Amino acid sequence: MTLTLLLDLDDTLLDTHMDAFIPAYFQALSAALADEVDPRTMLTALMDGTRRMMANENPAKTLRQVFDSVFFPALGLDRDCLQSRIETFYDNVFPSLGHLTRPRPGAVELVEWAFEQGYRVVIATNPLFPLKAIHHRMRWAGLPPEKYPFALVASYETFHFTKPSPAFYAEVMAQLGWPDDPVVMVGDDLENDVRPVSTLGIPVFWVENLGVSLPEGLTVTGRGRIDGVRAWIESLDLTACQPDLSRPEALLPVLRAIPAALSQLTSGLSETAWRCKPEPGEWCLVQLICHLRDVENDVNLPRVKKILAEENPFIAGEVTDRWIEEREYAQQDGPLALAEFTTARTETLGLLAAIDAESWLRPARHTIFGPSTLLELMGFVAEHDRSHMRQVLTTIAAAAEIV
Repeated sequence: MTLTLLLDLDDTLLDTHMDAFIPAYFQALSAALADEVDPRTMLTALMDGTRRMMANENPAKTLRQVFDSVFFPALGLDRDCLQSRIETFYDNVFPSLGHLTRPRPGAVELVEWAFEQGYRVVIATNPLFPLKAIHHRMRWAGLPPEKYPFALVASYETFHFTKPSPAFYAEVMAQLGWPDDPVVMVGDDLENDVRPVSTLGIPVFWVENLGVSLPEGLTVTGRGRIDGVRAWIESLDLTACQPDLSRPEALLPVLRAIPAALSQLTSGLSETAWRCKPEPGEWCLVQLICHLRDVENDVNLPRVKKILAEENPFIAGEVTDRWIEEREYAQQDGPLALAEFTTARTETLGLLAAIDAESWLRPARHTIFGPSTLLELMGFVAEHDRSHMRQVLTTIAAAAEIV
């Protein structure tokens, strides 16, 4: 059993004070590009692009794609026109902002201890920055990515959702393949870390900062300074540190994160990788994605519509594994199947996001599960997704070794 440890970065592992850092960052970028773009236009475009990223709910678009669709048109330029200048900024100018931060005492010791325990350690920072910028901030914290084997570092190139959306944390777990292991979170921000992680039922340690109080109604399982995290983890019953997906506000982010994570995990894969089987008789990646697509189109979506339209309808069980051969999944186009799955899942999410709490409890009679509710059946969908995400990650890893 491997613990997954999600770690916020700013004001958790690194004293950043974003209220001072962000204006300095914006000013430095504007100055670096001032001969190409008016600084006032640059600032407006940066702020608009950031707001659009924070509002994104589209699992088909990365945050970089969302940002670029706002930022560069506002400047009247294509990304290619500024790409080399932007890269130079992050290589040579952005590191100079490090003086506005300082390493947080105890952070390096916590991370090194976690790796010694064999934990899966993730930098779950708000992915509003390019990876280069996040790597610099990790170095400022004394945690260079060249030294420490982090399982995942969130950035705007590879993520689709931001904090404070619970979908961000669900996407973190989905990109890890939803490991069937305990998971905990450590963060300082009540709205960006504590509240959304608590929504998913993940235990959270709140790194307290001066002048911030825990609001009424919001609970944490641990609190204090970063050097108190180790004792907190050691006190936990890790077998109980599993996400709780029994509520709609937890289910919806998980369902939304699955196609987003699949898009990232399969990005750039060769045709050979799509059709590689880990073992004879097992499914290849294109078969897995076709399965998810057809289950969404032919099982999940019709069931949601039926339960919402009828009183206590009968829901027939479906034998979907036979579709692998019947529908010739192995001969289909993997990226196209993923796009079709994303479209179908987005339609399902649209229906579910529009209903009230009472509608989630609408009854149905299932062939196998007997008396059930929409909420329970969608919980089964989330578990089905999570099990196949583990399979997807295993299949991609096997293909990488073969290819």
